[in-house]
Amino acid sequence: RPATQSGSAPPEDEPYNIIPLHNLLFNHPSLRFPEVRAAIAALRTVGNLRMPPQAQLPTMDLLDWLALFFGFQRDNVKNQREHLILHLANAQMRLSPPPDNIDVLDVGVLRTFLRKLLKNYTNWCSYLGKKSNIWFSRSSHSDHRRDLLYVGLYLLIWGESANLRFMPECICYIFHNMAMELNRILEDYIDQNTGQPAMPSTLGENGFLNCVVKPIYETVKMEVECSKNGTAPHHAWRNYDDLNEYFWGRRCFHKLKWPIDAGCKFFVTSSERKRVGKTGFVERRSFFNIYRSFDRLWVMLFLFLQAAILVAWEGEEYPWQALKVRDVQVRILTVFVTWSGLRFLQALLDAGMQCSRVSFAKLGLGLRMLLKVVVALAWIMLFAVLYRRIWVQRNKDKTWSEEANRRVFLFLQVAFVFVLPEVLALALFVLPWIRNFIEESNWRICYLMTWWFQSKSFVGRGLREGLFDNVRYTLFWAVVLATKFAFSYFLQIEPMIKPTKQLMDLREEEYDWDEPYRGRYKLAVGLLWLPVVFIYLMDIQIWYSIYSSFVGAGVGLFQHLGEIRNIQQLSLRFQFFASAIQFNLMPEEQLLTARGSYKAKIKDAIHRLKLRYGFGKPYKKLESNQVEAHKFSLIWNEIITTFREEDIISDLEVELLELPHNAWNVRVICWPCFLLCNELLLALSESKELVDAPDKMLWRKICKNEYRRCAVIEAYDSVKHMMFEILNVQSEEHSILSAMFQEIDHSIEIEKFIKTFKMTVLPQIHMKLIKLVQILTKPKKDVNRVVNTLQALYEIVVRDFIKDKRTVEQLREDGLAPRDPAVMAGLLFGNAVKLPDPSNEKFYRQARRLLTILTSRDSVQNIPANIEARRRIAFFSNSLFMKMPHAPQVEKMMAFSVLTPYYNEEVLYSKEQLVTENEDGISILYYLQTIYDDEWKNFMERMRREGMVKDEEIWTTKMRDLRLWASYRGQTLSRTVRGMMYYFRALKLLAFLDSASEMDIKEGVRELVSMGRDVGLDSLNPERSPSPRSLSRASTGFLFKGHEQVTSSMKYTYVIACQIYGAQKAKKDPRAEEILYLMKHNEALRVAYVDEVSTGRDEKEYYSVLVKYDQQLQKEVEIYRVKLPGPLRLGEGKPENQNHALIFTRGDAVQTIDMNQDSYFEEALKIRNLLEEYGRYYGIRKPTILGVREHIFTGSVSSLAGFMSAQETSFVTLGQRVLANPLKIRMHYGHPDIFDRFWFLTRGGISKASRVINISEDIFAGFNCTLRGGNVTHHEYIQ
Repeated sequence: RPATQSGSAPPEDEPYNIIPLHNLLFNHPSLRFPEVRAAIAALRTVGNLRMPPQAQLPTMDLLDWLALFFGFQRDNVKNQREHLILHLANAQMRLSPPPDNIDVLDVGVLRTFLRKLLKNYTNWCSYLGKKSNIWFSRSSHSDHRRDLLYVGLYLLIWGESANLRFMPECICYIFHNMAMELNRILEDYIDQNTGQPAMPSTLGENGFLNCVVKPIYETVKMEVECSKNGTAPHHAWRNYDDLNEYFWGRRCFHKLKWPIDAGCKFFVTSSERKRVGKTGFVERRSFFNIYRSFDRLWVMLFLFLQAAILVAWEGEEYPWQALKVRDVQVRILTVFVTWSGLRFLQALLDAGMQCSRVSFAKLGLGLRMLLKVVVALAWIMLFAVLYRRIWVQRNKDKTWSEEANRRVFLFLQVAFVFVLPEVLALALFVLPWIRNFIEESNWRICYLMTWWFQSKSFVGRGLREGLFDNVRYTLFWAVVLATKFAFSYFLQIEPMIKPTKQLMDLREEEYDWDEPYRGRYKLAVGLLWLPVVFIYLMDIQIWYSIYSSFVGAGVGLFQHLGEIRNIQQLSLRFQFFASAIQFNLMPEEQLLTARGSYKAKIKDAIHRLKLRYGFGKPYKKLESNQVEAHKFSLIWNEIITTFREEDIISDLEVELLELPHNAWNVRVICWPCFLLCNELLLALSESKELVDAPDKMLWRKICKNEYRRCAVIEAYDSVKHMMFEILNVQSEEHSILSAMFQEIDHSIEIEKFIKTFKMTVLPQIHMKLIKLVQILTKPKKDVNRVVNTLQALYEIVVRDFIKDKRTVEQLREDGLAPRDPAVMAGLLFGNAVKLPDPSNEKFYRQARRLLTILTSRDSVQNIPANIEARRRIAFFSNSLFMKMPHAPQVEKMMAFSVLTPYYNEEVLYSKEQLVTENEDGISILYYLQTIYDDEWKNFMERMRREGMVKDEEIWTTKMRDLRLWASYRGQTLSRTVRGMMYYFRALKLLAFLDSASEMDIKEGVRELVSMGRDVGLDSLNPERSPSPRSLSRASTGFLFKGHEQVTSSMKYTYVIACQIYGAQKAKKDPRAEEILYLMKHNEALRVAYVDEVSTGRDEKEYYSVLVKYDQQLQKEVEIYRVKLPGPLRLGEGKPENQNHALIFTRGDAVQTIDMNQDSYFEEALKIRNLLEEYGRYYGIRKPTILGVREHIFTGSVSSLAGFMSAQETSFVTLGQRVLANPLKIRMHYGHPDIFDRFWFLTRGGISKASRVINISEDIFAGFNCTLRGGNVTHHEYIQ
């Protein structure tokens, strides 16, 4: 694309990603944030810096300055400019208290980011003994600018490094040298060779890509070709990790040099050329790896087996009885001979598999491997000689003489020396901070202390956890191993001794030499022990599973998991639900005192106890605080709206589940109808039983159940309001009703209701009221029937309900009868009824709710009918009573992204796919209709409400809706996009609630009611039009949706890595059209793909491209195009796809989601809480990966799928729960996990991509995290 001409303002319609940085005069809400303006202003402080050659930009910032000097691409600069500004602005928004001058970038924010971004680089410099090239000046202004230059330089290097991003120390090497060149420019160094001011070695267009990235990329590419698509032995070629390990040694500075020496042996230009081999671990395919990788486990099992057999051979009942025998004690010493033999085997395997490193690494490595073999062999010989001498002396003296005991003592002394390293390791395990210090220290003395045990390595140092975590880990395994070994001794080994002795005592019969029966008893002994030994070696995993289940259940119990498992249990706590949402999801005012203080923690714990167990009746606060009630109503109703959009509930269930707006001035909270089911009828039955009791007793009994109390009050207030609504205000009947209700209210107030009215008449009134409301809610309303019912109600009240019989005159005096006798002679209410207009949805919606309260007898457990809806409601409600961090305001939350790799899977099911039958005559649509029959009925009901007249229209005008319905029930990209966009929708709602006034919230509730349930909160906006109908989702322009839209865009980005999207567009693939449809209907969605551009003569150029759908231009627009050094895929496809799109993500965290995954709106509401976990310590470290639980949604497909779902659910919940707590050994097992983005960005990315080795790329991300000192946690209040 042509660059903007100098001197001309960029066009306003130039595409941008989130912030229009090309035109700061643009009236965009994001530019109104002072933090954004401060970050932009800081980047523009070029000042008196030396100008690069050919600098023609009219408005240059520091990133432009770096690009012109170091040869970075224009779009890479644009991408990283927005990346840096967004991060600095978001970080400054989170400051508490805010800085004094919010229009200036806070230096602390910049320094904190600089330290985090370059932490791995500074550790690398310290490890290699190199002085860091991060220089700081004394001038505060220069510091500010220099810090930005360092940060910008690293981000620009990272953003253009392509496949090199899998090699973090390689990027450290590049940054180290380019930072030195930057320092020379800033300090006005003079080049000694030319006498001119120092210039970078990458100066020129695309200089960095061509001079630095491409040579290393070509080496990686050539190594991949040497791998023969992964079939070659691992030791014959270098993968990403092998190449990166080259930069763990100082020789990279001497061999590679700077500018990079292309003649260095590190580079590979042909397969015949001799090159640098592996410098770290050498992977060799061998069955011996089973022993070599788990040698400590094998040693433990073999030594105990040997000792147990020796002890059990004595035939004593208990092992401690046998251990009193001196002969047994001495025989057990043979375990040291076995132990030394196993060490020899381990040393031999190490030397055999790692010998190829010796010629390329230091000579000390080969010397150490040789010495280990020799020393291990020497220990075998020494133990064998000493042990033989013990028995020689014992047999000579015929008893355990003093000399024999002296030789035993000598053996024990030598054995103590043998196990001394293990004792030292145990001591360091008890004192983990000492071992961490020794491993992390780069002092030569510390390296010499550990030289014998391990090679010097940049990763895998200082990984020990704190003392408390070590104790929990040790206790768990001590119990597991004690149980396993006790079981093995008493139930496996000891019972085998007697039959073994009997077989061995049998006399061998004489056979000829050629007969095959010789030694058959020995063979029988072997066959007898074989299965026992196999079970002995394997059953440790069974004992781990058993104890893991017990511990996991205990941890879940203390976390209050599963306390609400169904709707009936939810109904018991729903009265505390609003306070729980307020406590967890609504941010409190941030006080100057630290939120993490002990006082605050105790206060939070007490509050959670009140919420969980109802102490203090927190629901009563809800009635007095209407703002809290309205906030709860907005959140709950939006959850129910999403349920209806997903067709897991029906229209009727929406009315039963939603929290309606209090349109009829009801004095209590209008709880959802499903909570009030049968409550009014139960209250009526109680009133029958207590016809003569005092008012207080009856009311006290009713008030024992909060929902019953609310049902009675709401029914009474609603009946009163409804009758006033259907009567003409000027009519006499209206006055009669007013007097009647005043008398009832007065009797209640003075507590003489039972004395004034007959309680036995209430059922009659109840039946007439039901009849009245049923008439009103019918589509065709008969006014005459309404009049007749009102007349009948009036007669029951004045003649039967009132205990004191009154004459007509008394009724007139009390206002309960018309003044005109002629009216009494005729039909009362005949001319007074005025039914509301049928379009008055608010009235008839309330009338239907009243009818439900009056008539409902259904069980709470059956609402909603859909099992999935019940499960989701139960989990969400239960999670709000679990311990979780408090949610900050949306503006102060951590920004995050979601990244989904996509290749060529289904986006939307086509019509042909839906109707095509398989060999069994079953189509996809028929199958989905069968297993989701209730959801299909709900879908058809929604289509009819949206205008479908005939069912056949589902194949014509509603075809798109049908395809979406089916696709949302398969493993398609559209389902994943819908789930991930719930984050954006939730953040908009939460941003509105954070800043909206009480009037805004009340008006929002009213307008949502007036708009009906079809419109969700996507359209809610404080700057709304007075017309409710103008608030449809598609009616508001892109730039004028209020601050909620922009705030959410700054905090959340969703990028799909559609690797071949460019090729799909070129081929007119339907999938490309469907991806465009998803972008069009999801504004926060971005698509990254690799574009192949032919340049002639079979040559191609490759670009990482980011596109979005521009709502103003109504078309797809290209935002960034970053040139790649070559084809994207050198390793495994999925991690390579993730890696190329990672540069387009934003925020402090990134969640990796596969395209067969989904999410829920109600869970998205808790994302702010989850991200706050990054600020907490778990052990001695803060988390770098936040693990979350999964729900397997394919369990309903078949019985086999149900079994696999249960198996997977147990693994991703209970299994990982124990791995994280108490064991603290959880890695990364799946793609709901959330990564600390900048931590991983500087340490090799969120996955590994070496061909064949890293097929399961996500588990290697967990390995990488642990080896580099990260911390993986697991959280179950979100799924």
